[in-house]
Amino acid sequence: MADRQAVNVEGGPYLRRRTRPTAQAEPARGKTQGWVHGYLVRVAWTDALIVAASVTIAQIVRFGADNAMASAGALDAPVTIVSVVLGLTWVGALRAFQTLDRRIIGAGTAEYSRVATACFAVFGMLAILDLLFRLNIARGFLAVALPLGTLGLLTARWGWRRRLSWQRAHAQNQDQLLIVGDPEAAHPLAKRLVKRPTLGYEVVGVCLPPGRHSKSGSLAVGEHSLPVYSHFENISDAVRACSADAVAITTPSPGHEFIRELSWELEGLGVDVLVAPGVTDVAGPRMMMRQVEGLPLLHIDKPRYGASQTVLKTSLDYVVALVAILLAAPVMFATAIAIKAHDGGPVFYRQLRVGKDGQSFRVWKFRSMRPEADKFQAGVSAAAPGVAQRSVFFKAEDDPRITPIGRFIRRTSIDELPQLFNVLTRDMSVVGPRPLVPGEGSEIPNFVERRLLVKPGITGLWQVSGRSDLAEEDRIRLDLVYVENWSIMQDLTILWRTVKAVLKKDGAY
Repeated sequence: MADRQAVNVEGGPYLRRRTRPTAQAEPARGKTQGWVHGYLVRVAWTDALIVAASVTIAQIVRFGADNAMASAGALDAPVTIVSVVLGLTWVGALRAFQTLDRRIIGAGTAEYSRVATACFAVFGMLAILDLLFRLNIARGFLAVALPLGTLGLLTARWGWRRRLSWQRAHAQNQDQLLIVGDPEAAHPLAKRLVKRPTLGYEVVGVCLPPGRHSKSGSLAVGEHSLPVYSHFENISDAVRACSADAVAITTPSPGHEFIRELSWELEGLGVDVLVAPGVTDVAGPRMMMRQVEGLPLLHIDKPRYGASQTVLKTSLDYVVALVAILLAAPVMFATAIAIKAHDGGPVFYRQLRVGKDGQSFRVWKFRSMRPEADKFQAGVSAAAPGVAQRSVFFKAEDDPRITPIGRFIRRTSIDELPQLFNVLTRDMSVVGPRPLVPGEGSEIPNFVERRLLVKPGITGLWQVSGRSDLAEEDRIRLDLVYVENWSIMQDLTILWRTVKAVLKKDGAY
């Protein structure tokens, strides 16, 4: 056994080892694997039950409850046998597409995407086989099973994730994360993880790379203070000291040898090793790992704005806008009457905004302020210096120009409904960064230029992440995150989160 010596370091005690530990010397850590295993088992059983129920319901709807042995096609196979084979194939596809990968549970859209892909792959393959071999499997049976099962699986996954998010928000089922890197490099990651415990990580400390030292024994992250571990020989010592389940490397240019040796060192501890690539706010769809002569390279694609993606997004815009206008027509009509009756002023407010590729257009909104309110903005800015510091997005919570009706329609986001007509005229999209006033944001390098790559939207990423209560830097960052990482799945997720944000009314003014 290697000689160990207990010492105190800046930020807390840890064990200092004079020789590097071997994997065989350390027991595997089981705390994280315990809750993960239980969670995945419950999700797997839920998948199986939903698939079985969907296939059974489809069989009953198509053939009736008393025709379990009826023929389901040219093979003269009883429909019950077809149902069992379909169910087992369906469950197998969910496993083959790694829908239970622990790396995707609880956050992001990858889990939903994999579930939907597995479902459509099963039925797509079945349709091809039916066409090639003329099996003539009852199409009505499949037409019921596919949408019912897919919707059921996605809903169940959403339910499990809501439960997991609630547990994580209450400090349960979290991985304890040790960040390896200088405090300056570790701070951005620590800040985001501390702010959003639902991501599943509890930051328990910062460990400096070998040979680095820190004058401070702690790192301030908001209202939290994280211990800084330094003066060590092995990072595994800091891992033991804080009982970490995962290690995130944020050191700039750590080198493949450093990462390889660290993964060897932590292998026997059962600790996950994560590497922050240092590419800010570029998400998974644009990143691909490539091997070049054994050296891993991170390939970053350009933002995806091709013709097929444009057609897909435009189709989604038209469908959502038309449905929303039909559903909201009574509310819009009542709002127009109320605004006109209040002060006799115009019902709508139109303002010049900048759209895709720098094209100007007039945005429509229900008027929420007194007539000619723009003439008094300078006075409001001077009276609210704290708000005036938001140089890019000026919006005052207690703006005296807002009418009583205007305050209500802002809180409920009813004032944004006329912009659905901007969507139909293709000036705007349902989801996208908010349209800027000409000249707004010009002082921020590359901010306006990147936003002009996509159409502005009625709702967007920062609107569902805190709305007007967000700090300006967060709103700018989230706008750029959306532009750089657009996907149709992200748009659908934002639409769903928009409904919840509107109902909660938080940050709307």
